[in-house]
Amino acid sequence: MKVKLAKTAGFCFGVKRAVDTVYEQLRENPDVPIYTFGPIIHNDEVIKDMEARGVHVVRTEETLEDLPEGIMIIRSHGVERRVCDKLEGVGMTIVDATCPFVKKIHNIVDQESGNGKHIVIIGNPSHPEVEGIRGWANGPVTVIQTVEEAEKFAADSTKSVCVVSQTTFNYNKFKELVEILSKKSYDVSVLNTICSATKERQTEAKVIAEEVDAMIVIGDKHSSNTQKLFEICNTACKATYYIQTLDDLDMNQLRSVDTVGITAGASTPNNIIEEVQNNVRIIF
Repeated sequence: MKVKLAKTAGFCFGVKRAVDTVYEQLRENPDVPIYTFGPIIHNDEVIKDMEARGVHVVRTEETLEDLPEGIMIIRSHGVERRVCDKLEGVGMTIVDATCPFVKKIHNIVDQESGNGKHIVIIGNPSHPEVEGIRGWANGPVTVIQTVEEAEKFAADSTKSVCVVSQTTFNYNKFKELVEILSKKSYDVSVLNTICSATKERQTEAKVIAEEVDAMIVIGDKHSSNTQKLFEICNTACKATYYIQTLDDLDMNQLRSVDTVGITAGASTPNNIIEEVQNNVRIIF
């Protein structure tokens, strides 16, 4: 069997930076409580390892005031301005591990909404990155994820509209939604804030999926960028399998194929990718 591993599979820059930040804080502050606001990244295996080393994941704002003082690391997806203000108010030492590409969107939304523009975020409204971006707007903000929502969108006719995107959104869907919004009678400015690494990963995954008999997509079930990879690969190759670890892979499904492609989401550690790749090669 021939195995094609995507060159872009695994940790992206922002994820690696956030994960490294947590382990650095553990090494440098062994006697200080270390917290992350929300899971630092969307990967259960990584979070379990951090928790085993003493990192505490804080999942709600309501619990902040009850925590002993320590170091609070802001997750890679970023948080709302309100959360940042609250963290400062409770006396935590804040270490910001927000992906720089996400932080750039916060600054854009803060500035453009401050200039009176209606902010449109193209993305998943329930994803923490989008929730965080939304929390930096100083005025009206709308999240759009589907064609129907784009078609129904309406804003104050006196306002200009500024469009940004969740960094891990499907690039082709982004273009489709922007085209719909651009046809409306508003002054629309579009800033493509999809991470370039996301676009490259999606493009490479599509090319590989079109060339193989079966495709394996590795990543956490809560990972937005992995979900998008699966959608893209599944369109190009119907025998596409979404797994979190090697334990999720049914090798019997691959026995009748000649070529297998492997890609992975931006929050997937290299050791998991290598384990899947090595086992597929050994067994077949």
